[in-house]
Amino acid sequence: QSIGCDDYLGSDKVIDKCGICGGDNTACKVVSGVFKHTLTNLGYHKIVEIPEGATKINITEMSKSNNYLALRSRSGRSIINGNWAIDRPGRYEGGGTMFTYRRPNEISSTAGESFLADGPTNEVLDVYMIHQQPNPGIHYEYIIPGDNVISPQLLAHRRPGEPLNGQLGMPESTSHEDEDLRRETDILTGQSAGTFPVIQPGRFPSHQPENQVPAMQPPRQNREHNWKQVGKTECTTTCGKGSQYPIFHCVNRITHEEVPEGYCDSSTKPIPEEEACNLFPCPAFWDIGEWSECSKTCGLGMQHRQILCRQIYANRTLTVQQYRCQHLEKPDTTSTCQLKICSEWQIRTEWTSCSVPCGVGQRTRDVKCVSNLGDIVDDEECNMKLRPNDIENCDMGPCAKSWFLTEWSDRCSAECGDGIRTRSVVCMTNHVSSLPLEGCGNNRPSETTACNNGPCAGKVEWFAGGWTQCSTECGSGTQQREVICVRKTEGNFDVLNPYECSYLEKPPSQQSCYLKPCGSKWFHTEWSTCSKSCEGGFRVREVRCLSDDMAASTQCDPQLKPEEKEPCNTQDCVPEIDENCKDKYYNCNVVVQARLCVYTYYKTACCASCTRVANRQPGFLGRR
Repeated sequence: QSIGCDDYLGSDKVIDKCGICGGDNTACKVVSGVFKHTLTNLGYHKIVEIPEGATKINITEMSKSNNYLALRSRSGRSIINGNWAIDRPGRYEGGGTMFTYRRPNEISSTAGESFLADGPTNEVLDVYMIHQQPNPGIHYEYIIPGDNVISPQLLAHRRPGEPLNGQLGMPESTSHEDEDLRRETDILTGQSAGTFPVIQPGRFPSHQPENQVPAMQPPRQNREHNWKQVGKTECTTTCGKGSQYPIFHCVNRITHEEVPEGYCDSSTKPIPEEEACNLFPCPAFWDIGEWSECSKTCGLGMQHRQILCRQIYANRTLTVQQYRCQHLEKPDTTSTCQLKICSEWQIRTEWTSCSVPCGVGQRTRDVKCVSNLGDIVDDEECNMKLRPNDIENCDMGPCAKSWFLTEWSDRCSAECGDGIRTRSVVCMTNHVSSLPLEGCGNNRPSETTACNNGPCAGKVEWFAGGWTQCSTECGSGTQQREVICVRKTEGNFDVLNPYECSYLEKPPSQQSCYLKPCGSKWFHTEWSTCSKSCEGGFRVREVRCLSDDMAASTQCDPQLKPEEKEPCNTQDCVPEIDENCKDKYYNCNVVVQARLCVYTYYKTACCASCTRVANRQPGFLGRR
């Protein structure tokens, strides 16, 4: 008679896909999804929670990347890839089930990592991603029972008397090394042999289906022959706890000679029971991981690999203390590497002419990244921090075609009321020639500006006041006077509206004047743009001495000559602050002291510390 998953003899019950004994596949539901979140910080990020009782677990990276999957229990015990240590692909026990960790070939395959397990789990498990580059997407799927379903852990298929989940008790051993290994096994798996309940024989009552016809007893065989154990099968392993089974043959009870099995009652033949064998642990060995990427894309760099001391026991490969491998020479964990010879910057041409004939412009030259074979390659192949400038400012001096201005006149054109002050404006080129307005553009500076020396006193009829002083001390200018309409009374004058005098000819209120030739005066252009935006630059303007006819002259007073150059933007340069540039770890000072800021990973993880030291020591950070 067969034994069903409920441990009843003659039962035909089996475990369905939900892990339910005798279930009909309707008591569970499939949970699936894709984790596509964009992550910024390096390190562990939780992806999904696998609940207790989950089966058919599949966690798969949608495409190959430099990220890693990690698994740990809710109690905090690492199962796969914990504590920044990357485990090798293989089978790992956790949560009451066995997980298969796969990492396809890094060169020939484009598939990502995956965790697979049949389940059911006996505790909540958390799946993480060790984020190092953009997330390609993580697909997850598992099956959980529906409501009001008995936990599949209690109904998992097993033999009566066998511990739950296949956990077997450790046989006694006098070897201290074996005790240490079992202790390490318990620590690494988070379980011990006595953790799980053992279902004792006879727990389930005997049961016979009502419609079953009792089997006929076979005729009693000759008692001259019986079954005898003649040996055992070969142990399945040479060390680390294997299994073997007794071998029974039919023999003559008196002579103990082997005879054909037909002479013995087959119903009385003992069922071979599994026995543990070769309990002593296998020799420890160094488990060598794969080399990391070279720390530099060119030139001499370093690469690392993980070396673990491992030992096989009970068909499981365990990580043990390193002293167990002291009889073996430990392989190197670091090695030098060089993917190729670095490319270098080359200046291929001289500086071009300045982009402008006068004023501040730019000039350029050709700078290329050249490989060791002499080929021009992408700029990323060279160290960008060492790239020579291929563009710079050039100052060709003040432009000739500029507006030249005198200072404003000191006197207002009116002694009272509104008047004007004037200045001379001229567009100059070639040092001596005048140009039409188009030469300097249409934005001609104003030659006059308003001024006011206060209100004037009243006069008579059309009363014309005295002429003001000439608006210029020399050369052509203008004079102003007040003209008002007044009415004379006894000893007084009343001011009237101008229309009251409209029938009279109104005297002029403005006239030109010329006191004397001006002689030579200083003219200057506007200031140029500052040569630097911070930490002290300079700006310039052109100053010329011109005569009345705007010809170059040497008769100006040198003591009154305006400055042609002055400093500007003397404030310190303030580095641009990046709010995303922060230290992600408390001990970034160690990274700076160890000069690890040259590596991209540490430069990002300790951005603030590395940036500060780079500002103090130009050239400290190089592109790697």
